[in-house]
Amino acid sequence: MLGKQKVAGENGEMSLPEPASPEPGAPAEALGSPAERQGTYAEVGEKLPMSIKLAYGMPNLAGAGMALPIVIYMTIFYSDVVLLPLGYIALAVAFARAFDAITDPVMGWISDRTNTRWGRRRPWMLLGAPLCAAAFYFLFTPPAELTGSAAAPWFVVFFSAYFLFHTVYSIPHYGLGPELTADYQERSSLFAVMEGAAVLGTICGTLLPFFFFRLFGGQRAGFWAFSLTIGAVLILLYVWQCYRIRERPDYYTRKANPLVPGVRRVFRNRPARLLLATYLVGSITGAIPGLMMPYFTKYVLMVDDPDKWLAILLLTYFGFGFATLPLWLWFVRRFGKYPAYIISALMGVTASLMLFFQGEGDVLPTFLILIWAGSAFGVRLFLGPSIQADVIDYDELYSGKRRESQYGALWSVIIKFVVIPSAAVPLAIMAQLGYEPNVEQSETMKFTIRAIYSFGPASFGLVSLLVFLYFPIREQNHRQILDGIEKHKRGESAIDPLTGKLLPPPDDRGVDEDTGWFLDHFSRRELRRLERRGSAGLRWTTALWTLGCLALASLSFWLVFQGLGDLSARPGLFTTVEVAIGGFATTGALYHLVRLWAALRLARSPVPVGTVRAHLEVLDSLVYAPPAGGGR
Repeated sequence: MLGKQKVAGENGEMSLPEPASPEPGAPAEALGSPAERQGTYAEVGEKLPMSIKLAYGMPNLAGAGMALPIVIYMTIFYSDVVLLPLGYIALAVAFARAFDAITDPVMGWISDRTNTRWGRRRPWMLLGAPLCAAAFYFLFTPPAELTGSAAAPWFVVFFSAYFLFHTVYSIPHYGLGPELTADYQERSSLFAVMEGAAVLGTICGTLLPFFFFRLFGGQRAGFWAFSLTIGAVLILLYVWQCYRIRERPDYYTRKANPLVPGVRRVFRNRPARLLLATYLVGSITGAIPGLMMPYFTKYVLMVDDPDKWLAILLLTYFGFGFATLPLWLWFVRRFGKYPAYIISALMGVTASLMLFFQGEGDVLPTFLILIWAGSAFGVRLFLGPSIQADVIDYDELYSGKRRESQYGALWSVIIKFVVIPSAAVPLAIMAQLGYEPNVEQSETMKFTIRAIYSFGPASFGLVSLLVFLYFPIREQNHRQILDGIEKHKRGESAIDPLTGKLLPPPDDRGVDEDTGWFLDHFSRRELRRLERRGSAGLRWTTALWTLGCLALASLSFWLVFQGLGDLSARPGLFTTVEVAIGGFATTGALYHLVRLWAALRLARSPVPVGTVRAHLEVLDSLVYAPPAGGGR
């Protein structure tokens, strides 16, 4: 018997038949007729119900509420209360960062390929959220008898588990968002609710632990109550989301793409490259505002109660980010995402520059500057995923695949590692110049704090903005992209609105689709070599790339262990950078290992030279492909 699936219409909710649940392993036809498999929550011009937006966005409240204590309280809790040496903490962080480099893209690939009676996103969220909540609970409630180095295994296991299970639920959660609506404006509204919930969660994660410390009389009891509460909220919100939202059958019944060729095709997408470059440049100094704000408050403003004023300034920043979200949504609907991003970026740059000119007692000007900066903060949170969803549509026009989680995972892992040095470089500079805690700083040190806090984010923010000026997708050509996708589904050719070139359907480009995806394990330079010399050269080059990445990863992690010394000291700048390099190299080794497997398979079952040549001609004709002879 068919259930009812809620679909947004112009006058609220309407009902569509929901496909009957097939037995595991049943063919796609068991999901219903083709017409039934095309139901969507919102087509272009239609509105998502607020209940759907809240169901999708509110889990971010609990997720952000759990992330803040990890960033702010975890290290000092384990070093000062549990008495775990800092070196062990650094080892666990290094392991988790490196593990993240692998799990994010792999989880994106797995989620995009999942095909169950419940969809491809919901099963992973229902699995990952409870496990992440449990890992968070155990991380902040180590047994009292575990102190010093004896607590290291407990910390390493549950800290790593937290990041693993966070990836399991968060990557599919992100991938679900672009699928809920194809409307250019509704995506902004949907992600505004999601990021607004994250801002509220950030505030809760900042303040609630203090409340529980006071209520229960100490950090151990306070963290017990907080972790139990926030974990329960996370589970309930994800259960509500998975109950309230049904995935689009026409997405999760599609054939998925291979992992490595999918990554390669992401980087052929010019709007994707521009957007990724925008966020990469902006993220280089991403940790500086949060890292330097306590030093700025205490040693530059020199207020009487720095902890109190730090809380007030943080609440001002995040509070105005949340309060101005409706205004920014109106602006985006009226004028578009492109000008909204540019204006908000300029606001952030000017706010950072103004902070440089503040000094002792300048609390009110700083307060006003943070109102200005916070008012720009919220819009860039929701514009990022909203614009990226439009980029994914452009990718579908070329590839014929929906790859939301794969895009989100690549964005996530690259930005995570880019931001790592910004958490260490400022402290290394301050240490080099003679910083001493809890004393009045010299004028040189005050100047350094102001310069790092101000000029670092301002300069990279400006460069990031200049990159974004070249981003080409607007509302009008986005509608044309969606029209082109529909034409391809009908077997018709479509015009790429960004280039004006005619695109045949992905399965009608001279090479069958499966062969085309397989050949995309290799770069165009490698395919030309294959065309001339055969597959032997591919085996050697892919093997050398794999061994090179493994060697770099091994060297990086060896240097990390050497840099930690006796495990009782905080790791330095180079150790932090080596962690990032080791994580990327590990990911690269796995990437090239898959390519090596493809090269060996090609040696066993060669692809005709004519087919390779035809595929190269297709690549050369696609404007979103990289220039001939481009890298890997």
